[in-house]
Amino acid sequence: MTRPGRPAGPTSDTEAVVLTAALDLLLTEGPATLTAQRLFQVTGVSRSTIYRHWPTPAAVLAALIDVAPVPAGTPSGDLAKDLHAEVDRLCDRLRDRPVGAFLQALVVAAATDLRHRYVSDLLAPFHEVLRAAGATDGEREDGVAMIASPLLLDALLLDRTAARDRAHRIVDTFTEARNQQ
Repeated sequence: MTRPGRPAGPTSDTEAVVLTAALDLLLTEGPATLTAQRLFQVTGVSRSTIYRHWPTPAAVLAALIDVAPVPAGTPSGDLAKDLHAEVDRLCDRLRDRPVGAFLQALVVAAATDLRHRYVSDLLAPFHEVLRAAGATDGEREDGVAMIASPLLLDALLLDRTAARDRAHRIVDTFTEARNQQ
């Protein structure tokens, strides 16, 4: 027997409308605008629906992370080639307004847990490439930190384009050192 009442989550149409508007507000007006009142004003979706499914701005940010596309690459077996491809993907994602601006908004919103989750998602392809190459946990952590940290520093703290060429040089240095072991 099914219980009558409201469904557990929003309909896919409602979710798409609200989250699309939320991303636009986030990018144009900042994280402070992710309130039920403001989302109601721009979408027409009732405040009670918004409150029920996204009761706080942090809940809206979390929902945006859940729907953020993460490009999946399949490691080819050539560590240097695969890491170079992931550097290019990350540089492209950081250059594109939604990813870079979203990360900056997470910093501004002081949403530490969400920021860690989002950055972990961005770094997951690097971990997968290194895991497929047989890197130990320590090698993976060190390699990902060496390669991706400068890119994130450029994009988030220095507000400049991620230095793709430098990241490629770091990949070469990392893979050469690993091959000498």
